[in-house]
Amino acid sequence: MAAGGRRRRPLRYQSLAALVEDSQWPFLFLVSDFSYGADDYDAEGHEEQKGPPEGSETMPYIDESPTMSPQLSARSQGGGDSISPTPPEGLAPGVEAGKGLEMRKLVLSGFLASEEIYINQLEALLLPMKPLKATATTSQPVLTIQQIETIFYKIQDIYEIHKEFYDNLCPKVQQWDSQVTMGHLFQKLASQLGVYKAFVDNYKVALETAEKCSQSNNQFQKISEELKVKGPKDSKDSHTSVTMEALLYKPIDRVTRSTLVLHDLLKHTPVDHPDYPLLQDALRISQNFLSSINEDIDPRRTAVTTPKGETRQLVKDGFLVEMSESSRKLRHVFLFTDVLLCAKLKKTSAGKHQQYDCKWYIPLADLVFPSPEESEPSPQVHLFPDHELEDMKMKISALKSEIQKEKANKGQSRAIERLKKKMFENEFLLLLNSPTIPFRIHNRNGKSYLFLLSSDYERSEWREAIQKLQKKDLQAFVLSSVELQVLTGSCFKLRTVHNIPVTSNKDDDESPGLYGFLHVIVHSAKGFKQSANLYCTLEVDSFGYFVSKAKTRVFRDTTEPKWDEEFEIELEGSQSLRILCYEKCYDKTKVNKDNNEIVDKIMGKGQIQLDPQTVETKNWHTDVIEMNGIKVEFSMKFTSRDMSLKRTPSKKQTGVFGVKISVVTKRERSKVPYIVRQCVEEVEKRGIEEVGIYRISGVATDIQALKAVFDANNKDILLMLSDMDINAIAGTLKLYFRELPEPLLTDRLYPAFMEGIALSDPAAKENCMMHLLRSLPDPNLITFLFLLEHLKRVAEKEPINKMSLHNLATVFGPTLLRPSEVESKAHLTSAADIWSHDVMAQVQVLLYYLQHPPISFAELKRNTLYFSTDV
Repeated sequence: MAAGGRRRRPLRYQSLAALVEDSQWPFLFLVSDFSYGADDYDAEGHEEQKGPPEGSETMPYIDESPTMSPQLSARSQGGGDSISPTPPEGLAPGVEAGKGLEMRKLVLSGFLASEEIYINQLEALLLPMKPLKATATTSQPVLTIQQIETIFYKIQDIYEIHKEFYDNLCPKVQQWDSQVTMGHLFQKLASQLGVYKAFVDNYKVALETAEKCSQSNNQFQKISEELKVKGPKDSKDSHTSVTMEALLYKPIDRVTRSTLVLHDLLKHTPVDHPDYPLLQDALRISQNFLSSINEDIDPRRTAVTTPKGETRQLVKDGFLVEMSESSRKLRHVFLFTDVLLCAKLKKTSAGKHQQYDCKWYIPLADLVFPSPEESEPSPQVHLFPDHELEDMKMKISALKSEIQKEKANKGQSRAIERLKKKMFENEFLLLLNSPTIPFRIHNRNGKSYLFLLSSDYERSEWREAIQKLQKKDLQAFVLSSVELQVLTGSCFKLRTVHNIPVTSNKDDDESPGLYGFLHVIVHSAKGFKQSANLYCTLEVDSFGYFVSKAKTRVFRDTTEPKWDEEFEIELEGSQSLRILCYEKCYDKTKVNKDNNEIVDKIMGKGQIQLDPQTVETKNWHTDVIEMNGIKVEFSMKFTSRDMSLKRTPSKKQTGVFGVKISVVTKRERSKVPYIVRQCVEEVEKRGIEEVGIYRISGVATDIQALKAVFDANNKDILLMLSDMDINAIAGTLKLYFRELPEPLLTDRLYPAFMEGIALSDPAAKENCMMHLLRSLPDPNLITFLFLLEHLKRVAEKEPINKMSLHNLATVFGPTLLRPSEVESKAHLTSAADIWSHDVMAQVQVLLYYLQHPPISFAELKRNTLYFSTDV
């Protein structure tokens, strides 16, 4: 192909392996909305790096994220009832139009580059056809005319279609104008898909013929094993060797990818643009074509259809932790329209096409969810101690910091890869060992299976997806070994979640998440069909899994609850907020035997992305989450961690919040501030068995009301405390310590605490950490020791309240011990760095004292220790 003056995009070719497996190709069009992923994991969860399928180019226009585009996803999940596309969310006229058109240019540029590569590949395939035809009429033919026409069937036609399309599109992109139209080119390209239909119908025969000819003719075998594809001009290699088998696969791959680019173009084309209806029409034609291919594909039909003869489609897949033989295993679970399949990736030798290994499957007709009261108690699940999980987090944070330093200093890529590998191993362990919420499924003809999830949200998602499919008229069946092998083999190409959900699998330019405090007001909810006792919980993600952070009060016997409750949620690299709406169950007979807790019913759930640009404003942002017909209205705003470090002393020295602790204790003539003593007493009286005490946020308005009465020294304090929600009282205590003009363990000693906790020698660490306590002002020290003993008493109830010493250290550590504003600016460059560098160490300092035998103020002051130099 004449390249002219066109600039080619660099192309990266991978080593060739078995690209197309005969038993696999019919699955290509069953779910036409997937992208090919490049990474996966082995049976132990270690990442295996591999490139795209053999000879495939890097496709710049495809979103390689593990999610399908919403429109294609809806089509595939809806059973294929309708093939007319729901247009992607087009840009409203005048809204972000400039940005949309700029994105449109980027999409087209990427597609044009990949189109040039595709034409080069078709050219390479056609190159041997002429000499082969020339020899066919001689006395020593390499192939017969019939064999040549079978192998190269319709390749010339496909080449000419795409060459014309490329030649027309190229100048439009190179001489870009915001008013440029090219929808007619895509419409014409889609109208010529009949040629691809003919190619697909012949594809299997073409492969078989090529294979037979290679076996019988050494000359053809050499030709078919090393076809030369043109490389980009600026590449060291002007040509790349590709097998004929790999090139014959390209047209099949291309239709799916062209459909994906049409979605991207529609997404970034304003609805009033003249191209919009043309692109819609092209997408409709393409989807009709893919659906017709689905219907026509017949080889091994029993393996790719349900027992009722319908097309079996992938509805949902993801990584779940299974309890298998009393140990945790990471599985990739696939939910098809009629079967749930649990798989792991096979270990394969380098270069071989990777496949899944089926561990078990259950036809959905045989799958049941045992009710909590019916389920058998779980085998003993080993729960990892919180301190080990915290250690993993600390290692991950430290490794992140090292990676950033290496990149900043332009370190060696080998060193960075080594650090990334270590980070992946720690993240994988955290992912494997952190989930604790049981999700049990049962085969009515056999055994039960137990998964552990990190959130009620995921459990509900899987349960709902399965139950929705079970409403159809499903039939029980048994897959033969061949059918099971083919179905499991399809998983690798059909999967929508390609990578284990850990940060080391994310691109460098992806958002690191938010660090700081998210203020959320849960206003109200509508859409309930009958009165119920209703409440909401809030979850945010942290280190790859979700943690419950807040809970509204129960609004009794209503269809329109109005909570209007505000919460302050600490974020640790969070990217998503989830709201779950529950109906409270007061029936004590309905107890989950897996964890001995009463089961409340999920009425609805929803999730939003925490977009920094939307959230990071001083104003409240109001939104509505729709969930199963229920609408929950909420507002939120965000305070970054560096802003939250700013401690503003109170201008009113008569109050207690924002006033030095020495001033308060002197005024009260007390050793420990009254607010601390009263809040601790109330928590120990009626909140010490509350699940998530100090972790679950209290209602912000209640906390502010308590703050006001303590500041005013109101005589009704005790009465108000006795009536107040216990989480609000716990939140008031935390707020008091956070609003001190300087942290309880002081700005002056902060660097020494950081150095002391990092000491390796136990004796040296003990000596240093006790000396640092002695160095505190007396009011600070006495209050700290008082709080320490209280937190130890809370942790004694861990089996009930789920709050271990490590959980409590995580909550209180960064509040009692923080760098001064000056210090944080001097040493840290971003909010993420603050968490990575310091917060974990702050947690470790408090944990050290919590795990230490009781510390007496008098004993501490009397003990000279080994040294007494000033810190």
